[in-house]
Amino acid sequence: MPAVVPELVREREFLAEARTQLGRMRERVAALDGRYAGDPVSADVLEAALARRMEQLTDDPEIPLFFGRTSTATETFHIGRRHVSDADGEPMVVDWRAPVSTPFYRATPQEPLGLTARRRYGFQRGQLTGFEDEPLDRAGPGRGDPARSEILEAEIERPRTGPMRDIVATIQPEQDVIVRMPLERTLVVQGAPGTGKTAVGLHRAAYLLYAHREQLTRRGVLVVGPNRSFLRYIRDVLPALGEIHARQATIEEIVGEHAPVRAADPVDVATLKGDARLAEVLRAAVWSHVREPAETLVLPRGSRRWRVPAYGARDAVEQVRSRDVRYALGAAQLRHALAHRVLVQIEESGDALDDKAWDVLARTRPVRDYAAAVWPALDPRRLLFRLFAEPDFLAACADGVLTPDEQRLLTWDRPPRSAGAARWTVADLVLLDEIADLLERTGSVAHVVVDEAQDLSAMMLRALGRRAATGSLTVLGDLAQATTPWAADDWARVLTHLGKPDGHVEQLTAGFRVPADVIELAARLLPRIAPGLEPPTAVRRTRGRLALTTEPLESVLADVVGREGSVGLIVPDAAVPRARSVLAGAGLTFAVVGEQEAEQKDEQEAGDVSEFDAHLDLVPASLAKGLEFDHVVLHDPAAVVAAEPDRATGLRRLYVCLTRAVTSLVVRHEGDLPPELG
Repeated sequence: MPAVVPELVREREFLAEARTQLGRMRERVAALDGRYAGDPVSADVLEAALARRMEQLTDDPEIPLFFGRTSTATETFHIGRRHVSDADGEPMVVDWRAPVSTPFYRATPQEPLGLTARRRYGFQRGQLTGFEDEPLDRAGPGRGDPARSEILEAEIERPRTGPMRDIVATIQPEQDVIVRMPLERTLVVQGAPGTGKTAVGLHRAAYLLYAHREQLTRRGVLVVGPNRSFLRYIRDVLPALGEIHARQATIEEIVGEHAPVRAADPVDVATLKGDARLAEVLRAAVWSHVREPAETLVLPRGSRRWRVPAYGARDAVEQVRSRDVRYALGAAQLRHALAHRVLVQIEESGDALDDKAWDVLARTRPVRDYAAAVWPALDPRRLLFRLFAEPDFLAACADGVLTPDEQRLLTWDRPPRSAGAARWTVADLVLLDEIADLLERTGSVAHVVVDEAQDLSAMMLRALGRRAATGSLTVLGDLAQATTPWAADDWARVLTHLGKPDGHVEQLTAGFRVPADVIELAARLLPRIAPGLEPPTAVRRTRGRLALTTEPLESVLADVVGREGSVGLIVPDAAVPRARSVLAGAGLTFAVVGEQEAEQKDEQEAGDVSEFDAHLDLVPASLAKGLEFDHVVLHDPAAVVAAEPDRATGLRRLYVCLTRAVTSLVVRHEGDLPPELG
């Protein structure tokens, strides 16, 4: 009788065979090339598709091929990051996004969804170390209580150093519902700190790319983050899930095609420029350039002169205006409307014209010149320059929309010589983008994921909404973490500015990442900063470590940097130089978030450490949003609050900084703590 092979050994053998089959799949793709295509264009397309497929099939021995297994009465499925099949085409590992994987995330003893058991695997550096089985049959004793998975909790709390990683092995039922929502639905995820809203948004993008591969690959997916540091922090999530078809950009980069940013606005000016009323002003400014025809259009043709009287031209202008078209398209349609009136006269005279005559007449110089005089071409930069440089023009366009004081706020005291010499700000570029869309329709992608959306102005939201005009969005944010003067305080208004008023709002409050003691401390600020929000709740059994101290920063760091996992030192922006000196004096290797190249300030040697690739990151408070570290030292919370233009914004900034810790938080204060912390 053959010896019984222990189950763990069986699973390890299965993992080894799955890796062998993944290698076989990759070798098969590598053997293909463009010579199988019928023409050079098809060959280029095929080569690009094969290169993408090779990248998707890359095997990283540090990352397990599967993390779970589902069992029914008749079959089992191993669930992993990508699909792996054997030589006969039978699945060995199924993609976590496949419909058959859904019960792994959502099944409960009360609703087993056809499963009899769920298995989770423990891994260490890619090696399978153990597993847990959770029976899901209704008959089992005590099955009414939710099961605790030590492997799941260990994976959630596992220390890390480096950028954000995927959560595909730990997605919770409420998160999975959001991830798998239909493509056509625009969704807002209001997520408290530690609820995984960013990861959920990225996994939704990965799921949609799987479920609607052709459509999303063809039309594009855009991921928008608050700054480049944040985008570098999340850079590895989609590639780890086998997806490389998403563009990542900040709002500044999206609108940066119009001009370089060369200045910054005062807060009151930037806030006004972000107001949705500016869209009305810009629309009035654009359409104010359409003039009422006052002269007759004369078109010589052969020995004849054909005329369109001024009243006929006015009718043509009104006809085009009534179609509510983009400005530039309206100019082209006006040329054809004028040409049509000439064409009718020619045909009524008995001349026979071919099918191309209409276009030929529209392209004649008299028609083009007449239309250009009535409907002149516009340039976004020159138009915005005129609006800010000419008070009378601004007053005419903003009449009944902006107050005289607001108009004075927008008017340049000393206008530059020309639009080319203007020092444009980020808020200006957003206005230029609005003008450009009034002139010609902005292209739309299939799906946009926008994180920290609560910090975007109404005009910024309009810019993003245009890029999803024929698609949908996943909007991620937390109203309690709003820290810009123009921040949103209501998701319904955000959806309206995005052009998706029927969008759906989901709220995540279960904190899987932030420890209970930390959440409870930070939640003391909520009655002041976001009284309408449901406070987050920690679902982890470990409460974490929380300490408040007045010890010297050097002493605090000496204790924390020796701990396993990533460390973030969060300081007020103005305190970065001093903190840098402290770290250098202690001989610590560190990176500075927000700087492309981090620094090692040891006098004996110097090296470059990229942000999030170091064990220790120095984080300006203004860049802490969205980041997580195993251990956080928050230096001088009172100064974090005082650095903002008003106390409410400062407290929201403090709320952000307090909730970056996954395992431990040390709050180092020099004076009194903000009284709102109790």
